[in-house]
Formats: sequence, C-alpha cells, structure tokens
Amino acid sequence: MTTFPDIPNEHAVAALILTVVALYLFSKDQVPLETSSLGIIVLLTVGFVVFPFVSEDGIELDPVTFFKGFGHEALIAVSALMVVGYGLIRTGALEPVGRLLSQVWAFNPALSVLISLIVAAMLSAFVNNTPIVVLFLPILISVAIRTKTPASSLLMPMGFATILGGMLTTIGTSTNLLVVSVAADAGLERIRMFDFFIPGLVVAGVGIVYLWLIAPRLLPERQTPMTDTSPRVFTAHLAIPKDCFADGKTVHEILVKAGGRMKIDRIIKSEQTFSFPLPDVRVRAGDQLLVRDTPSNLKEFESLLGANLYSHGNIVDEDHPLKEDDQQIAELILDRGSPLVHRTLNELRFADSYQLSIIAIHRQGRVLEQMPSGIGKVRLRLGDVLLIQGSKESIDAIKQRGQFLVLDATVELPHTQRANRSIIIMGGVVLTAALGIAPIAISAVGGALLMILTNCLRWRDIQRALSAQVILIVVASLSLGTALTATGATSYLAACFVALTQGLSPHMIFAGLVFLMALLTNVVSNNAAAVIGTPIAISIANHLGLPPEAFVLAVLFGANMSFATPMAYQTNLLVMNAAGYTFGDFVRVGLPMTFLLCGVVSWVLPVLYDF
Repeated sequence: MTTFPDIPNEHAVAALILTVVALYLFSKDQVPLETSSLGIIVLLTVGFVVFPFVSEDGIELDPVTFFKGFGHEALIAVSALMVVGYGLIRTGALEPVGRLLSQVWAFNPALSVLISLIVAAMLSAFVNNTPIVVLFLPILISVAIRTKTPASSLLMPMGFATILGGMLTTIGTSTNLLVVSVAADAGLERIRMFDFFIPGLVVAGVGIVYLWLIAPRLLPERQTPMTDTSPRVFTAHLAIPKDCFADGKTVHEILVKAGGRMKIDRIIKSEQTFSFPLPDVRVRAGDQLLVRDTPSNLKEFESLLGANLYSHGNIVDEDHPLKEDDQQIAELILDRGSPLVHRTLNELRFADSYQLSIIAIHRQGRVLEQMPSGIGKVRLRLGDVLLIQGSKESIDAIKQRGQFLVLDATVELPHTQRANRSIIIMGGVVLTAALGIAPIAISAVGGALLMILTNCLRWRDIQRALSAQVILIVVASLSLGTALTATGATSYLAACFVALTQGLSPHMIFAGLVFLMALLTNVVSNNAAAVIGTPIAISIANHLGLPPEAFVLAVLFGANMSFATPMAYQTNLLVMNAAGYTFGDFVRVGLPMTFLLCGVVSWVLPVLYDF
C-alpha cells in the first residue's frame, strides 16, 4: 500500500500553492511574463515578512534572500552570454557560415539538409540558439524558393536542431546554466562545460536523424507569408478632374467617402509644389493625390472619387498596368531584441522612419483580420511577422540596422570588419570556461566588456541584447526554488514522487522524472521547470540512494525538450510564423520526438552512471 508523507508546514504549503500559481501564470499570454515574474517575487518577499519562517534549527529565513537571484552567477552568465551572442549578430560573424551553406545546397539538397541540421546544432552548443535561428531562416527560405521546396519542411527541423545542440554544453542554453548553478548551490560538485557532452551527443544524434528522415514527412505543406506575394502595394497618383466628387472637397470628406481606408501621402499641386494632407485642406481640379495601396483598392478609390488613376505618368489601363518598379516583399519577424515587441507601429512611426509599407500582420500562422483600430494600432508580440513592401534600398537599410529579423528571399547578411573580433572574443569566452581558467559567469562578463571595448557593440545595443523576460523569470524561479527548499517543500514533493512510484525499478522512476520535466517544460517556462525541478530531483536521488548527478542531468535534458508546443521556446514562435505552422504541426512532429528522446535519455544516463 502506498504511504504518502505527512503534510508539511504551512509555509511549505503556501510555497507550493504559489509555485502552482506561478506556473499557471507563466503559461498564459494574457499577463506579460515580466509582470507575473515580478508579482511572484513581491508575493514571496512580502509573505515571508508578514509571516516569518523559522526552521527546525531555529534560523529565521530572511526575505531579502529572495532578491539574491538578481546577483546569482547563473543570471549573470546568462545575461553576459546574451550580450556576447548579440555581438556575433551585429558584426555578421556568422555570415560566412550562411554563405557556405547556401552554396552547398546547389550540389545535393538531401545531404544539405543533414549538414544544415548538424551545423545548426553544433553552433547552438556554444551560442544562444536565437541568433542561430536568425542566421538560418533567410538561408532556408531562400533555398526553398529557389528549389520550389516548401519552407515548412525545413524550418521546424532546423529550429529543433538548435534546441538539440543546446543540450551539449553548460552554456548551450540558459536552462543548462541554471540547472548547473542550482545543483552546485545544493552541494553537488560543479558540472563542467563538457561533462554531459557524450550523453548529449547521443540524444542530439538520434534527434537529428529523426528531424532529417521523419519530421519532413510528418509536416504538411504550409504557405509561408513571404512567398505569398499578393496583395502587393503600389504607388500611384489619383488625378482629380473637374466636377468629380473630390473636386472642391476637403481631405476629411474624401477619406470619409473612401471609407477611411485610403491613406494620402501628399497632394501634388504642380511639378514643384505639393501640400500635406491635413484634414481641412481642400482638393481642387488638377491636383493629384499621392497614394499607396493594393491594385484593387486603388481602382475602388478611383471609382468612388471619380478620379483618374495614374502610375509613372500614365493613366492606368490595360495598356499601362500598375508596375512594381523596385518594390520588394519581405517578412519582418519580431525577435527578442526588436523595439516593436509590446508596442504598436504608430508608436514607433514605423512607416515614416523606415520608408516601408506594412501589408499585413501575421500571428501564430494566421493573418490578423480583426483590426478595428487599424494595423498601426495593433500591439505586437514576440514572434509576430510584419509583411512589408518597399524598395530594395529601404529593405537593405533596415537589415543593416540589426533591430529586426528580416527575411527577403536572399542570403545577404550584414557583415562588418569587426566580425573576426567578435568570433575571437566568443572563442575566448568558451575556452576560458572549458579549460577551467575562470567560471563561465566571469569569462562571459569579460567577453561582454571586450565586445564594447572593441566596438563590436555599442552601449545602446546592450538593451536590445538583454531580455527583461529572461531576467525576471530567472529571478522568480530562483526565488521559488529557495522558498521550496528552505521550507522543506522539495523534500515533501520528492517523497510523494517516490511514494507514487513505489515498486517500480530505478530505471522506471528515472524515466518518470524525465517525462515529467519534458511535459512541464512544454507548458510553462523551461527555466522555471529547471530551477524548481533540480532540488526535487536531488531529493529523489537521495531517497533512492542513487547518483544525484544523473537525476540533475535528467532535469537538464527534460527541461530542454521544448518540442511539443510553439510557446515552449521563443525560437519555436519564430519558425512558426516564418513557415506558417499551426499549433497542431508542433504536436504532430514534436510529441513523437519528445517521447523518443525521453526514452533515449532514460536509457543512456543510467548506463553511464551504472544503476
């Protein structure tokens, strides 16, 4: 008969309840992750001030302890590595890799897929996988367009390959750094950079074979937003003839007639003079309205206003149709460093600042059709895609600014003379930590400083490199972990887990922990799952008398298996919108992959740790 442990003290119960609330909030889009994380920190500190906790040893838990996450070495290392990784993006250090891969595709596409997956995984072992995805997205979309291959068969496997690569080293993901640091805080010997490289290589190898041979066959063909080049936006003139509706009307009256859908850039009076379209400006016969819109809308405006539609000096008819001229379509994906995340296009004055027309917004594979206040007032989210159109010069300019991830069916990536410097700095960070010369937190901070001193980055780039979401959720997770451990809640959960799995073999118990972590990481933040799961895993190992290092690695690998849902990891959202995937596509490909890899982890780690 299963015997459960006694209910823990009231502080432990409160910490457990708050943890459940936190995991629920972390899984919801309605509340910004930064807000819910900060709220959890405040509730913890205030709660332990109002209701002090004294341990069995008579030691009172200082609520200020919950703020120590802001100075935790794991957070320092994560933040510094984000800065160093951003330096690689800004300098175009990875551009030669992109060009080489794009050339390989011309010889053997099938082999090129495998090579791309392997390269993406190996790069992600040392660099945060977001810049790797940023590197590969334009390459693979360009290849897909040239070879008439669905981009949807390439992008998800590539994104998952970067997650697999992150399992190879301690700096592969922020999750790894947190698990390693929390385990060291618990008294375990510090896990070094390549200590789990061998089991990680086995897991990644099996995963890459699955992504190469099986995943493309499970993925349905999806239309990517960029390859759907309709509708296109055109620049044209609406000439106002005498006695038409618009003759003598104000700009306000004209816009009302057009249903509020027409945007007038200028009112051209002659070749040398023009006026701005203020609401009370009156339009006269002979004027021309400079407008930009789709062909169907332009023809509708022509009919409503009784105007004549001209393009490049010719009246638009069958003999003189609208021409695109130098206009190009591109996708602009909002990644973590984008200034548009949580803002609107109007707030940034996007169209005026970048001289680009915004055609549509795509969110989670669908076009947002309900925009009652207009496209410019939609508050944007991480992973949203803007379908934009403009001249090649305008698109090249926005790519060079490095504020957005721009996909335009080319592999023209930004490259500067400082690229080699950033590569040397990143290499120095990795070698210093790998050789044990200095902890990763110290070497990464040194690398971040060198990025500044060598002009690879400017101080204003730092705010784009850092993520308030990552910082606050790491601190909140560390605070929750501290509360659970100090109050005895982790020991209680471990005892419950052992009681539930009573009678099972150690291998089955171990596999259960791996599957539990994989499930949790696909629903809530992987960082939260890792920080909360690590002390519980150590307690389970101690209950069973098994090597705690193996159980810590079970948490590390399980918390990295963010394959089954698009919200499980930020790069999932990037590839989701770039390829037009649906939620079901991730379940179809990611769920079998999660079960497969959980099985591999549950076999390889017990073998290595001999239990």
